Amino acid sequence: MTTVRVEQADCQTVVEDLGRPGWAHLGVPHSGALDTSALSVANRLVGNPEGHAGLEVLLGGLTLVADGSMRIALTGAPLSLRVGGRAAPWGTAVSVPARARIEVGPAPGALRGWLAVAGGIDTPVVLGSRSTDTLGGLGPPPLRVGDVMRVGPVGPAPEGAGTAVPAPGPGSPVVLRLRLGPRDDWFKAGSIETMGERDFEVSAASSRVAIRLRGEPLERRASGELASEGLVVGAVQVPGDGQPLVFLADHPTTGGYPVVGVVDPADLAHCAQLTPGDALRFRVVR
Repeated sequence: MTTVRVEQADCQTVVEDLGRPGWAHLGVPHSGALDTSALSVANRLVGNPEGHAGLEVLLGGLTLVADGSMRIALTGAPLSLRVGGRAAPWGTAVSVPARARIEVGPAPGALRGWLAVAGGIDTPVVLGSRSTDTLGGLGPPPLRVGDVMRVGPVGPAPEGAGTAVPAPGPGSPVVLRLRLGPRDDWFKAGSIETMGERDFEVSAASSRVAIRLRGEPLERRASGELASEGLVVGAVQVPGDGQPLVFLADHPTTGGYPVVGVVDPADLAHCAQLTPGDALRFRVVR
């Protein structure tokens, strides 16, 4: 059995697969990779099923040492990759000799990458998933120096797996398509009409739970309190200060502030790469 030891972990690195859907009624969020497509591609490159667990790496600063040879692939943001002290290519399968260091480092404008290992990261399964839930504490905690992770059984190397292609940039400002409801009627018509004309700034308080925004507040026309309601990934909730937030994979499953709309699922991967200070705009679709 091959294992991987964590030698350096400067920023948050978490184990993620495609998530644990179906448990919201018990207060358990979906979790999983913030960009499931990037994780799936990394898995395909090393010959894994798309749902195998890999590592979601924030900003780099991660060094691993494997006790045996392995195949890896890094996708998502083009973070730098070094194997055995030498630069290694991003977005393709890379052979790693036994006891070589795997170093994932920072790169300009790059926020999150997904590192797949042939065989997958073999942490215990909790409610059908190996994913780290940073809100509820399910799954393994973020990686720490000295952690040792098992690697699952390795299949044959894929034939013609090719290379990953970096996703085209979402532009500036990042535009997220927003379908209104269920509580858009709590806000003044003028605020809703101008949502597509104003830019919001991404706050440094953002995380895997939510992207928090700053900008011209959305004005309410309804006062009073709202009973807690169910929440989904991509829900745009607006607290009392009028500053919206976009819920991501580790979101709470209920909330008592009105949800003005829900972001198109196809646009949520952009949120995985938003950095503090980035500009964001909503485009209302009906």
